[in-house]
Amino acid sequence: MIRTIVVAKAKNNAIGKDNDLLWRLPDDFKFFKQTTLDHYVILGRKTFDSLPGLLPRRTFVIVTRNEVYRAPEGHYAVNSLEEAFELCEVQEQSEVFIIGGGIIYKDSLEKGMVDRMLITEVDTEIEEADTFFPEFNANHWREERRQHHDIDERHKYTFDFVTYVKA
Repeated sequence: MIRTIVVAKAKNNAIGKDNDLLWRLPDDFKFFKQTTLDHYVILGRKTFDSLPGLLPRRTFVIVTRNEVYRAPEGHYAVNSLEEAFELCEVQEQSEVFIIGGGIIYKDSLEKGMVDRMLITEVDTEIEEADTFFPEFNANHWREERRQHHDIDERHKYTFDFVTYVKA
C-alpha cells in the first residue's frame, strides 16, 4: 500500500490558521479532489471538524485520542496513525492519502510512514499562520515531477505541484 501525503504549503511551511486554509486556489482544490477521489483519506479529528462536510466518494479514517469518538456512518475513527494504516491494509487499499493536519503530517514523517508526497508549493509566506508543515530531510526524498502554475484571475499566488518520492 502506498502512503501519500497531500498538502499545500507556503514557502515558510505555513498550512493553516484557526483550523482553516490560508488561500483559495481552485486548481489546487481540483487537484486534491482528482487525487483523493475513491480513496481512503487519513486525517486528524480537528481537520475533519474543519471541513464543510463529508467529501463525496472518499472514506475518512479519523485519528483521535478520544476513545469514545464515533465517525459518521461508513467512515472510521481510530486512536493512532498505526491503527489507521492497519485499517487501510485490512480494507485492501492500494494507496491512502494523509491530508492533515500539522500533527498528523509531522507524526507520519517522523515515523517514516510515508512513501510519497504531493506538495503544492505556494509562492508566498504567511507569517500569521498557526499550523505548519514539518521540515523534512531533502536527502531522503527525490523530486519526481514539478508543474508550475502562474497567477491568474482565479489564483492570487503562483504555485507548483511537486511530487516527491522516498529516495
